[in-house]
Amino acid sequence: CNYYKILDITPTATQGQIKQAYRRLVKLFHPDINTDIADHESIIRINEAYEVLGDPQRRKSYDYHQLNQNSHKYRKTSQYYQKHHTRGKNIDEHLQKWLNQVYKPVNKIIISILKPLKSEINDLAADPFDDQLLESFQNYLESCRELLKKAHNLFNSLPNPSNFAGVAANLYYCLNQVSDGIDDLELFTLNYDDYYLHTGQELFRIADRLRQEAQAAIKQ
Repeated sequence: CNYYKILDITPTATQGQIKQAYRRLVKLFHPDINTDIADHESIIRINEAYEVLGDPQRRKSYDYHQLNQNSHKYRKTSQYYQKHHTRGKNIDEHLQKWLNQVYKPVNKIIISILKPLKSEINDLAADPFDDQLLESFQNYLESCRELLKKAHNLFNSLPNPSNFAGVAANLYYCLNQVSDGIDDLELFTLNYDDYYLHTGQELFRIADRLRQEAQAAIKQ
């Protein structure tokens, strides 16, 4: 069941956008507000979707489960493709172009975002309330935002080869985890709540695991 589709949002939606989509749909299908299109079954599905996506931890588990399902589907598609079609010259050229222009630079950008986090947090831990240390951490997050934007543009610049769809899926969800991680780390700088610092780090760890899975699949 695709909860993002039910709420008519993309997997990159923020928690605020998820809440807005939920409220809009509840009003749309509520029998007391719109009797013409009121639908009890739709409200049940909408509530179910929001219960999962509206909770950051449950959403994280759902996203990871969906990723595993999609990767399995993509692998089956890839195996079918390799079994029933020959890899001609154009396919090989497309693959090499995608590796050089999309995968490699995106992978490099992801590493440049994830790798400094530990040292940045160690520096901030000296005194999270120190204005200079906090500003330095915020500058790091701002730099991450710019790098992430560049990575998204590169990822969308060229369709992935069908036999590397699983790799592309891992990269896509990796970028989503990085984006959510940056959001949580930025929330920490606003309210000093350690919850957001911990969840931000966990989302970065998930992103790195997805990146490594993509890298392993490339080498196979």
